[in-house]
Amino acid sequence: MFDLDSLIQVALKEDIGWGDITTESCVPADLHATGAFIAKEPMVICGLFTIPRVFNTLSKDVTINLHCQDGATLLAGTTIAEISGPARAILTGERTALNILQRLSGIATRTHEAVNEVDGTQAKICDTRKTTPGLRELEKYAVRIGGGSNHRMGLSDGVLIKDNHIASAGGIEKAVMAARKRVPHSIKIEVETASLDEVRQAINAGVDIIMFDNMDTSTMAEAVKLVNGRAMTEASGNMGEKNLREVALTGVDLISIGALTHTVHAADISLKIGSARESV
Repeated sequence: MFDLDSLIQVALKEDIGWGDITTESCVPADLHATGAFIAKEPMVICGLFTIPRVFNTLSKDVTINLHCQDGATLLAGTTIAEISGPARAILTGERTALNILQRLSGIATRTHEAVNEVDGTQAKICDTRKTTPGLRELEKYAVRIGGGSNHRMGLSDGVLIKDNHIASAGGIEKAVMAARKRVPHSIKIEVETASLDEVRQAINAGVDIIMFDNMDTSTMAEAVKLVNGRAMTEASGNMGEKNLREVALTGVDLISIGALTHTVHAADISLKIGSARESV
C-alpha cells in the first residue's frame, strides 16, 4: 500500500540533509509568516492534499487554507492556497511541496489536453508504467484527475505480452497459451503487435486486448477493421508526438501515452511570502 508520509519524509531528508543552513542562519526561530501558493500559468491543479502533509511533517503549527479542489481548471494568477505558521518550517518545506504539486498538476494538465483532443471519439486516453520510481500511485492519480484512465498499475495486475516476451516464448500463440495456463480467468491478456500479420496471430490466439505498437494511422485503421470488435484495441508508441485526434479516428479504443508522466512539463506554481512577524 502506498505510504505518502514515508515518501514525504524521504523527499524532505533528500532536500534538507544535515539542515537548512540558509533558513537557520538568517531567519529567526520565532518568526511567524504568511504566504500564498499562486498559479503562474493556466493549469488543472492536482495534489493539494500533499501540501499540509509536507509542512505538518516539519511543524504541526503550519496551517493551510485551500482555495480550490483537485481537478479545478485555474487561470494564471489564481491563489491556490494560503499558508501561515513558523517561517522556518514554511521556507524549509517550500521546494518539496512545490515539486510534488507542480509535477502532479503538470500531469493532470497534459492529460486534460489529450482528453480534449479526442473528445467526441470512442478513444480513451491512458497512461503507462513509464512513471517516476516511487511516485507511480501519485502520478496515476494525476492522470485520473486530468480525465484519463489508468493502464495497469504494475506487473502483477495484468498480462501484457510485449515483443521481448514473444521472442523469448517462441511466438504470440505460445506466449498466450503459456499465460492462459498460469493466470486466472479474471485477468485480461493483452498482446503487443507491430504488423497486420501479428494482429491476425493475436486474434487467432483469442486475446482480450491488442496493442498496435508504432503503427501509422492508415495501418491502425486497417488493424481495427481486422479485429472487428473481437478484442479491445490500443494505440501505443510515441503517442505524445502524434496527432491524437487522427489516431482516435482510426477507431481504437485506447491510446496509451508514456509522455503523460515521463516527459511532462511541470506546472508553474510559486509560493510567495506576504508578511512575517515575530511570535508573541
